[in-house]
Amino acid sequence: MAGSKMASLAKDTAIYGISSIVGRFINYLLTPLYTNILKAQDAQYGAITKMYAYTALCLVLLTFGMETTMFRFANKEGQKPERVYSTALIAVGVLSALFAAICITFRSDISAFLQYPDHPEYVTALSLVVAIDSFQAIVFSYLRFLKRPIKFAALKLTNIGLTIALNLIIVLWFSSVYQNHPRLLGWYSMDNIIRYVFYINLFCSASITLGLLPEIRQIRNGFDSKLFKQMLSYTWPILILGLAGILNQVADKICFTKIITGEEGERLLGIYGSAVKVAMIMSMLTQAFRYAYEPMVFSTAAKEKTGQNKIYADAMKYFIIFSLLAFLFVMFYLDYFKFIIGRTYWEGLKVVPIVMMAEIFMGIYFNLSFWYKLIDQTWWGAIFSFVGCAVLLAINFIYVPQYGYMACAWGGFAGYATCMILSYFIGQKKSPINYPLGEIAVYVLLAAVLYVIYLYVDKKELSGWLTFIINTVLLCIYLAYLFKKDLPLKSLPVIGKYFK
Repeated sequence: MAGSKMASLAKDTAIYGISSIVGRFINYLLTPLYTNILKAQDAQYGAITKMYAYTALCLVLLTFGMETTMFRFANKEGQKPERVYSTALIAVGVLSALFAAICITFRSDISAFLQYPDHPEYVTALSLVVAIDSFQAIVFSYLRFLKRPIKFAALKLTNIGLTIALNLIIVLWFSSVYQNHPRLLGWYSMDNIIRYVFYINLFCSASITLGLLPEIRQIRNGFDSKLFKQMLSYTWPILILGLAGILNQVADKICFTKIITGEEGERLLGIYGSAVKVAMIMSMLTQAFRYAYEPMVFSTAAKEKTGQNKIYADAMKYFIIFSLLAFLFVMFYLDYFKFIIGRTYWEGLKVVPIVMMAEIFMGIYFNLSFWYKLIDQTWWGAIFSFVGCAVLLAINFIYVPQYGYMACAWGGFAGYATCMILSYFIGQKKSPINYPLGEIAVYVLLAAVLYVIYLYVDKKELSGWLTFIINTVLLCIYLAYLFKKDLPLKSLPVIGKYFK
């Protein structure tokens, strides 16, 4: 049974990965676009980085843990999943509409607080984006509950494709036409690139809602106030957990320009934000895994009592194995991945390995989080995340003035490491799981040795082709161990028949 569950998890992760990994990789087209049109010295990319950090924070507040809560209650015995879903959707929808109304009413005051007093339109556009995305988050969660990854992936990819197309037209083509023939586009301005980016985001988010209308119509199942009170008592610790978790991701970007003020702060934030994009392949892997893993865990907990620990232990092991593989892949071929961002931003690439390791810690922490979710003690997650966030903020406020954005990277590393360690040791006391620590340790040690060799080779400043060959050999060593130990080639689809 555990084997079939792992196979199902792998299949769903692959499908969700189409929208998460492949989709975001396509979305990388926007990073070289922005970082080549908006030079580092212009500081505009720093503004985009900061505004989207606030957007991510607001998104967590507006969904207030209802995605996870819906899974939990929809799988509870005696509950009607449709009623649970409509209750969650109405609650998030009302809150999101109220949020947008307040932000638009006080947009001038909010834009001044965000240090953009001349651009209240930023607040208008992004508040609507957050409201729409929050509402859609519950609908997309329902698609995951219904095990409809194809529609999920199709809509996500449509959003990404539309976003990229409009950016190529409005940001790239229109800017080129304007620079060569300004009279043809009298309304266009290179100083308003940020505004166009936010408006494109708003249009695309609103458009995708049309594809979700069949699921949205189920709102007619109504709002159950008694059920909502039960859901609220379960979800508020998840809100605190999510809030602390997102602060671990965006607090450095929000605080950075408060610590290093003025245009220099915006410029350095833009460099840091663009370099972090290179490391985001790790968060893509984590997100794709989460989309498939979360509904499977709650479903398994509700229907099966045997084999649970084996499933959780195997999932952790394989997550770490493939996360380390992704880390080595990005680092060994960083000379190619760096072209994702403009040359004026390359000085920030030194944060990539630190940020990627922080993302691995975050993924492990997510895997460890189910022990308190399944025993309805989600407040533990809030405690862990706030302790981790406190570590992150302390490192930022103490060291950013001296070390700049490098302190941001190490702050995230230390914050997630703290969350991971606390969750593991307390979780083993509350709900112990026999993780294969010895097997995991071998992979960690192997990856560490290969990475140290890579660093040694990199300092030798060898020719590009020779470096490429050496790094490829190092990666093949890791893959060879993986195929021999845990993923025999004969077990793989299609090519497996050639190794039997």
